[in-house]
Amino acid sequence: MISKKKQRIRWLISAIILIFIATLIIGFSLKDGIEYYKSPTQVLAHKISENIKFRLGGLVENDSLIKSSGKKIFFKITDNENSILTSYEGILPDLFAENQGVIASGKYINGVFVAEEILAKHDESYLPKEVIEILKKDGTYIEPDK
Repeated sequence: MISKKKQRIRWLISAIILIFIATLIIGFSLKDGIEYYKSPTQVLAHKISENIKFRLGGLVENDSLIKSSGKKIFFKITDNENSILTSYEGILPDLFAENQGVIASGKYINGVFVAEEILAKHDESYLPKEVIEILKKDGTYIEPDK
């Protein structure tokens, strides 16, 4: 018969192993769900693999919106320093407009950001916190008049 002390040690070791395995499973499952925000300047400065999904944030450049046949739309996202041509197939949010804040989620393929999802600003003065931080870091953020 196994002593109570050895039985407790086995339970403790089993619990530690199960917690470690659960942590690994959660870590690997969350790895694919993490999306990083990048400005156009950051994207152009670094070579980004076509397999990496990320979020591109900035402003919709003036006079860059091109609608093609069907639901495919092209526009440029800018941080007032660099711009990236973006394509999107689908219906744009109601608040989507030129010279307004936008975040596009997708992949950068052959010089074009292919967006799977577009998030637009909430009102005329709103920019997502992450985009403001990127623009401030790049020195291109202009405080809105209040």
